[in-house]
Amino acid sequence: MRVYLPATTNVLRTLVDEGRLTGPFTAFAVTPGLREFYALSDAGADDEELEYAALLAAARASLRLVDVDPSAARRRVVLAADVPDSAVAEIEDPDADRGAVRITGDVALAEVASAHVDGAEAEDDVRAAVDVVLEADLGSEDAQFVVDQAEGHELAWYATQEIGTLLELL
Repeated sequence: MRVYLPATTNVLRTLVDEGRLTGPFTAFAVTPGLREFYALSDAGADDEELEYAALLAAARASLRLVDVDPSAARRRVVLAADVPDSAVAEIEDPDADRGAVRITGDVALAEVASAHVDGAEAEDDVRAAVDVVLEADLGSEDAQFVVDQAEGHELAWYATQEIGTLLELL
């Protein structure tokens, strides 16, 4: 199953240095719950659009991780990985984000298909969003506006063999 794992630049460093990330993890995927939601709001959404929605949910979760990792670069990071279906369980909590899943095991670098990372131009907006993402989660419209500014930046795509070079340039 393709999953989108929220991360930070420090998590990327661990992945490169150790060749794996130690689970369990919360990630995002095209789950029955995500499909059902989009069937109601956008009946024409195809698999690619649903995967993009899961990636965006992981990017939002990355803001929360950056918030608790002061040494991480102020950039959202999402890893796309292909993990065994048996290692993934949908989180069936009504308060959880749509598409949230639990990965029970480790994620090896060999399972990572790509990394998606904000460019330098997003850093100021991400920094501001990190400061208010929890308020946005609790319903603050002002905070949501700030988070929307960060989410307006497209994540750049990196092949796994480019992650080390990316980290050197940060």
